[in-house]
Amino acid sequence: MDLIDQHGRVATDLRVSLTDRCNLRCQYCMPAEGLAWMPTEETLSDDELIRLIRIGVEHLGVSDVRFTGGEPLLRRGLPAIVAATKALSLRDGSGAPRTAMTSNGLGLKRTAQALADAGLDRVNISLDTTDPEVFARITRRDRWQDVVDGLQAAQDAGLGPVKVNAVLLRGHNDTEGASLLRWCMERGYELRFIEQMPLDAQHGWNREAMVTAEETLALLSHEFSLTPLAGRGSAPAEKFLIDDGPHTVGIIGSVTRPFCGDCNRVRLTADGQIMNCLFAREESDLRASLRGGASDAEIAVRWAAAMMTKLPGHGINDPSFLQSERPMSAIGG
Repeated sequence: MDLIDQHGRVATDLRVSLTDRCNLRCQYCMPAEGLAWMPTEETLSDDELIRLIRIGVEHLGVSDVRFTGGEPLLRRGLPAIVAATKALSLRDGSGAPRTAMTSNGLGLKRTAQALADAGLDRVNISLDTTDPEVFARITRRDRWQDVVDGLQAAQDAGLGPVKVNAVLLRGHNDTEGASLLRWCMERGYELRFIEQMPLDAQHGWNREAMVTAEETLALLSHEFSLTPLAGRGSAPAEKFLIDDGPHTVGIIGSVTRPFCGDCNRVRLTADGQIMNCLFAREESDLRASLRGGASDAEIAVRWAAAMMTKLPGHGINDPSFLQSERPMSAIGG
């Protein structure tokens, strides 16, 4: 059984949200006062989480598992969850699933080596600026140096290639694209620029304020020669060779250059809901199946059925588009 939808796309990349909690308050994600966090009893236990990951890998053909949040480093027992995932065998017998984590990096200085030892393969860290004051304005926290230290710790632990995710915000850091890219190149990090998406808890996103992929490319082209690279596959980022190489930069134009036709991702929320698209407004409850005594096979069937309702695209550019009720922090990227 595969996680196939009615348009022929097969999901092999599982994004697992470990918590909806976060220790930053980024302006494009949540309000300054934060959000009402998910009650503990609604969150999947470690055993429940690991069981669903195992069903995905062993029954449904998942080959890649990415841990997200909120902030995944806030999940107690994260190294054990990673180790249990890495102990699984792919359905075709070719080895263990590939593992990754998307994080704000605040706790990586003290945890990077433990996560690497547990089997985590690589990390993506969010960093929108090289200026600590700008960072504090965007995130409402004075923690820039902690992120920088986390990036270095991840690199030292071998969690590479270390990737940096950046969102350019008009009026905040929209002139920093080239300087941030140069900063990453000097340190051996791979930078990915991501268009701001309508996933904020405040529902305040608007298209005019968004810095587009085309704008980002134009900004970078003032200082670098960018050559498009072929072979993108199902990856969300369009990659460009910088000057004569070897460095590359990625552009994720989720809004203006959507890649829905090649999507191979499915999301499991921290409270056990399957979302077949980042912007899905319908969910399928696997937590109830788990706690109701369903077998692995029954859960796999329910999961596969959830994929069949996946729409052909996210619909952001349709007049009828409605933002998901869940903010990004409660979905996981």
